[in-house]
Amino acid sequence: MASPDSESFVRTFARGLQVIESLGRSKLGMNIAGVAEDTGLSRSVVKRYLLTLTDLGYTNAAGRGYALTPKALNLGLSYFYSLPFWRQAQLELEELSQSIQQSCAMSILDGNEIVYVVRIPTYRILRSSPTLGSRLPANAVSMGRALLAESEQEVIDGFLATAALKRLTNQTITDREKLRTEIERTREQGYAWVDAELDEAICGLAITVKDLEGKALAAINISLPAGQITREQAVEKYLGPLRRTGSTIRSAL
Repeated sequence: MASPDSESFVRTFARGLQVIESLGRSKLGMNIAGVAEDTGLSRSVVKRYLLTLTDLGYTNAAGRGYALTPKALNLGLSYFYSLPFWRQAQLELEELSQSIQQSCAMSILDGNEIVYVVRIPTYRILRSSPTLGSRLPANAVSMGRALLAESEQEVIDGFLATAALKRLTNQTITDREKLRTEIERTREQGYAWVDAELDEAICGLAITVKDLEGKALAAINISLPAGQITREQAVEKYLGPLRRTGSTIRSAL
């Protein structure tokens, strides 16, 4: 694996990605000084990258600064298109959502967060509904809990050692050993149930989608309004349909 100190590490490419990510965090565009401050690169270096990205069509001048263009979507969509199950997951989760009249989603684990790769909403439960590419803390959502439960022990240990377990609601588990117990429980029962830990208005039921060798590739879930359904009711009503959907998605591999 290439590291910043190895000969195989391409620093110019890495810096270009830093600039793109910096612009992606801005809603109104950024000037050279702003990007330089955000990335830690010099203004002269930032200017060259911005001019290059503009020539390639990934950025354009926005007033006195720069902003990403729609062409930058190609970079992110290339990842989604590379997932062997992505198109099938969209179709299957749409069908599941329509049949049960609840919001469904798929995500992958990236560090200490989950990233949404499919999102089929029915009605808004969260104050700020996740969209494609949204990130949430893995510990506080059902898909993150499910993915952690299927991870290797060193991944779980690393997560518990480094994750910022912020108290998002009164129900959020912030004790690391208690969270470890919940992750182990999730592994044993084969599904994750997280109730009002991210937001007091939402709970979720999730399972993983595994490859042909049994490795978890992603997680799918059903989001439900908290306080209106218990774990037992959710499992009885929704776990079967969720597992059938997971099996159909897996057949696309």
